Order: sequence, then structure tokens, then C-alpha cells
Amino acid sequence: MENNLFLNAAFSQKTERPPVWMMRQAGRFMPQYWEIKNKYSFLEMCKTPEIAADVTMLPVDLLDIDAAILFSDILVTGEAMGGDLSFTQGVGPKFANPVRTQADIDNLNIDCLDRLQYVADAIKVIQQRLNGKIPLIGFAGAPFTVMSYLVEGGSSRDFKLTKLMLHNEPEMAHQLLAKIAKVTAAYLNLQIEAGVNAVQIFDSWAQALAWDDYKDFSHRYIAEIISNLNRKDIPVISFCKGSSVFAPLMAEAKPDVISIDWNVDLLDMKQRLPQNIAVQGNLDPHILYADKPVIKERIHRLFERMKDTPGFIFNLGHGIMPDIPFDNVKYAIEVIKEYRY
Repeated sequence: MENNLFLNAAFSQKTERPPVWMMRQAGRFMPQYWEIKNKYSFLEMCKTPEIAADVTMLPVDLLDIDAAILFSDILVTGEAMGGDLSFTQGVGPKFANPVRTQADIDNLNIDCLDRLQYVADAIKVIQQRLNGKIPLIGFAGAPFTVMSYLVEGGSSRDFKLTKLMLHNEPEMAHQLLAKIAKVTAAYLNLQIEAGVNAVQIFDSWAQALAWDDYKDFSHRYIAEIISNLNRKDIPVISFCKGSSVFAPLMAEAKPDVISIDWNVDLLDMKQRLPQNIAVQGNLDPHILYADKPVIKERIHRLFERMKDTPGFIFNLGHGIMPDIPFDNVKYAIEVIKEYRY
């Protein structure tokens, strides 16, 4: 690998500067993304290896980041299991056949890896294009987050139906989560076999859960997935919205890296975690709307705080918003790459 900064930091080694990649870095804030998006549906983009590779490479070519992340979606596992998935502009993802009964859970297929082969094919194309320049991160949605979309039938503000299943039908909820976890572990291993250099588990809606519910219905299944990964030389990143609360528990699942949101002092959180767990984060993405001197000052403030702390990857506390100016993102990355400890 020409640029090992990301992998070294992920394995808690010292680096001359923090490596940088950003969640949703191959996304809607780039005009070049829209040039592709206007020709194809979102699922066509995900399922056509050459197009997925084109989108994955945009931030590599335009922003010169230290790690690429596969262009895909967290819900492809739910679709492979039998979900009727669609994406509508301005609405988001929808499952036309929500999972709400025992029969619905029984009907989900866990022997479905062949339906995800397009992801492995995309990884091979991307790695040919990266040609050993920087690492490629694969990913999957965490079971609770995927479950919430399957049960609600799409995005939700209050997760009412999902929480009703957790509280009124916990055995059903566990059956559903166990199925998703099994598929997710196999899917991440498929990505590792296809050639990704790291994997991230996204629990995008974990902050909706109370502590005990997070422990029983999320953390337990993430720990199970991580324990089943072929992770030799492959760092595993655990991300959830709410990591400023849940990170000490997340550490018990033994990831290599925990991605931290912006609601906590990053050094304080790092010191509360086992020494061999790196941290990723934790700039508030809204900073990237601000004037350039503010962006620079906030990045430097974070870096000075984390100085002499091995195991730190710069990222946002969540993904880039679609209307953040591209020029601001590019500037932030230039500031990061010029910095030296």
C-alpha cells in the first residue's frame, strides 16, 4: 500500500499526521456524483460494478483522501433477504413488504449471499483502479438499524413499530436480529474475501435505544458479527449515532476502531477505552458549512487535543450533508494533509 496512514492508525500505531476519510465522501455534495446519478437509479448505481467503482473513486480523484469506502448502501442485506427495496428522491428507502409478523420473519432468506455478488464484483473493479494507492473500506448496516427499516418499511422519526416489537415481542425481535446478524457476518466476509482492506459496521439509528435495549438488541449482535469475521490484518470499525454514550460498551465487542460522534471530548473518550482501540471522528459536519478560517481553527483545535495520541483517524461525527459546499470539503482535507504532529 503506497499510503498506509489509515491502516496504521486503525491498528493504534503512531502516524505523522491523522489520516482522513469522511463518511458519505462519495455523495450528493459533489456535482460529479449528480452527473452519474441523473443517468441511473440509486440501486442501479449500487448493483453495476463499473458504476459503483466510478462513484467510489470520485473522492479519491477529487479530494485525495487517505482511504476509499465502497459505494453501496446499508440496506442491500435487507433486500437480499427478501425485502422489496426502492429508493425515491426526497423520500429515501422504502420496503414495500415490511417485516411485522412471525410469518414475515420466517420468510426471510439467510442463504442469500449469491444475491450480493455484485458487491464483491465492484470491490474487485475498485481495487484494480486503486492499484495499491490507498486502502478500501467495506461496510454493512448493523442488525438493529437494518431491522428498523424492515419493520418500519422505511425511515422513521420515532421507531414506534420497531420498539413495539422489541418490547411486546422480544423473541420475535431476537429471531429477526439473529437472521440479519448471520447474513451481515457472511456479507462482510464476502467483502473481505473480495479484497477490502477494512470494514465498518454502521448502526445509524442506535441513538434511538435506551441503554438496556441497546445492550440487548444491538450490541449483542454486533459483538456476534465481529467475532465471526475473518479479520486477520483487516481493521474493524464500529460506528453508531450515540457512540458518545455507548462507546465503552461498544469496546466490549472488540472492534479495532470506534467512530465517535461530536457530543463528547474525543481525547477523554479515547482515554476511557482500552489502549488498543483507536478512535475515529469527531468533527461536527456542520462545521463544514462555516467560513474557511473557522474550519481550519476547528480542525487544528481537534488535532492539538489529540496530539501524541496514537490510534486517531480524522472523520466527521456523521456523514457529509448534501448541501455542504464541495470547496469547503476540499479545503478541510487540504488543512488536514498539511498538518504535522
